[in-house]
Amino acid sequence: MKIKFLICIMVVTISIFVIIFELFPNENSENNNPFSDEIKKTKLDIPSLFNIYGFEDQFEIINGKKTWVDVKFELNPENNALYEKLRYSSDENTIVIFPIFTSLAYSEPGFYTYYRGECDEECITLEIQKESPLNFFSSGNGFQVLQLLGYQSISDIEVDQNPDILKQYEKVILLHNEYVTKKEFDAITSHPNVIYLYPNALYAEIKVDYNTNLMTLYRGHNFPESEISNGFDWKFDNSNLEYNTNCVDMGFDRIDNGWMLNCYPERAIHQSKVLLEMIKNF
Repeated sequence: MKIKFLICIMVVTISIFVIIFELFPNENSENNNPFSDEIKKTKLDIPSLFNIYGFEDQFEIINGKKTWVDVKFELNPENNALYEKLRYSSDENTIVIFPIFTSLAYSEPGFYTYYRGECDEECITLEIQKESPLNFFSSGNGFQVLQLLGYQSISDIEVDQNPDILKQYEKVILLHNEYVTKKEFDAITSHPNVIYLYPNALYAEIKVDYNTNLMTLYRGHNFPESEISNGFDWKFDNSNLEYNTNCVDMGFDRIDNGWMLNCYPERAIHQSKVLLEMIKNF
């Protein structure tokens, strides 16, 4: 009996220690890091309708200030009621086009290395990468916010390979799709209801070879002649507005096949309930 009693005491004691360890893990334990399966995140103190995190070692010092290069947005439970009003519903039949070609053009070395005169024409032919960083030039904030609100998305590669895919949707939301193919340009401009959410969309034409997996700047952005601005000679080009990033007097202008925002909303889109409501209600 005494031995059985001691065994019971030992079992109970071990169980208590296990419970304590699980409740209060070692500070150096990997389990103590809620983001142990990814780069450590830091919650940023930025006014927003969402929680924003910066990633360790992914920042630059600009004008003496720490500026995050890549951020991640997550839903803030305190705003669940608001999200329900803004959330995409299946009966809206809307699609967002993510700008992989444009993101690639802004990579280094890339198109802008060539524009700066730091590289010859070898920099205007680039290998296509289907994974794209979510940054300022690829509409990273806007894309994440719309995803969190449930919007469906496709890439511009999918649109180029199957232009008729846009006919399946009642509304198309364009991000910073600055560099597009002629097939993509035609598919977008012929759709009856497009929200041009970022100025400078449809600015330059590229050629894509899927056999070699390469894309090449073809026309536009002062190439191949300096006097060529918009590569499609598009009359609704609003690239002059892309440097308006404050969006103080934000509004949409009506064009033949939709609406164009008059500022670059990468900072405003995660802060403005009004903008998100307008996107949903068009």
